[in-house]
Amino acid sequence: MSDVALRTSEAAPPRPRLSPLNQRRLANFRANRRGLWSLRIFLALFTLTLFAEFIANDRPLYIRLEGQSFFPAVKAYSERQLGGEFETPADYKDPFLLDHFAEKGATVIWPLIRHSYSSTVKDPVTPFPSAPTWSQRQRLPDCTAALAKPRGERPHGSSYCEMGNWNWLGTDDQGRDVLARVIYGFRISVLFGLALTLISSVIGIAAGAVQGYFGGWTDLLFQRFIEIWTAIPSLYLLLIISSVLAPSFFVLLGILLLFSWVTLVSVVRAEFLRARNFEYVNAARALGVSSGTIMRRHLLPNAMVATITFMPFVLSGSVMTLTALDFLGFGLPVGSPSLGELLQQGKSNLQAPWLALTGFCTVAVMLSLLIFVGEAVRDAFDPRKTFA
Repeated sequence: MSDVALRTSEAAPPRPRLSPLNQRRLANFRANRRGLWSLRIFLALFTLTLFAEFIANDRPLYIRLEGQSFFPAVKAYSERQLGGEFETPADYKDPFLLDHFAEKGATVIWPLIRHSYSSTVKDPVTPFPSAPTWSQRQRLPDCTAALAKPRGERPHGSSYCEMGNWNWLGTDDQGRDVLARVIYGFRISVLFGLALTLISSVIGIAAGAVQGYFGGWTDLLFQRFIEIWTAIPSLYLLLIISSVLAPSFFVLLGILLLFSWVTLVSVVRAEFLRARNFEYVNAARALGVSSGTIMRRHLLPNAMVATITFMPFVLSGSVMTLTALDFLGFGLPVGSPSLGELLQQGKSNLQAPWLALTGFCTVAVMLSLLIFVGEAVRDAFDPRKTFA
């Protein structure tokens, strides 16, 4: 009999990783082509920006010089280490250093864009902010004659004879490459939004769970506290704290966390209030199961359904908050790659429309993708809608 049971258990199909309900939700999301492709495009763009140092950088990726290998993109070298005379950090756009590489027959591999978010163009064709290089090719010098001369004797603007030095989206009013700043700014905006969304969601879910499960005075006191807390003008508080503390990524994140955690409290609270008197919850209490276990294992999974549908919209709101604060000048430190700062430069330099257009298009595409994903997730969890 035991052998029969053993063979039966061995022949049993493996248990699916997802329940039938979650399989239906996943199928509904995949059937929503707009949401699926929006997620793919957003993840592709975000993954691309994670390797920004290898795409847009004013330092080479790899140098092979006199039998030695150097990796300037990930490690700082002094000029003396590369054959120069000084112990200062190497400037890889210095004509002397570039001529030295050429004389020694060095192999130099550059990223696609030879500009970082903070580097400035040294020989612009026009005053800053300068238009995209492709729109002013007639202003460039004769590249055939320019490249035949030593770098120190080349005419002004000859660096654009190499397409890696082009400013494909122009420069800002400080001579920094706009495309490089967009790549780095996209990354920092998404990372900031993800951090703010995840941390605030954890706090909000915990607060809403405690309110909804225990109810009574606990719920009443929490609700009154939230009403008072949300009445505090967050912008004024941000101004006060910014005047005391030096602006930074984590300071700004901490300030916004003080108010953003209340976003999901009402949603989770309502789910726990609805489910706390269900029969299976009362049965668990009768069996002596602790309140923490009931909340974590029996009530939280149901509450997470509503929470997950809100997540993409919370993320888009977090990104928009950072962009707005940077636009007003209360966001990230000066010089940080920021989409809001790019929009502010566009407002201040109306004669350079590429600044405002680039910032607007980047923010619009990012938020549109997140909203499309959020709508697809919401519809996938809606039992009244079926796409598969």
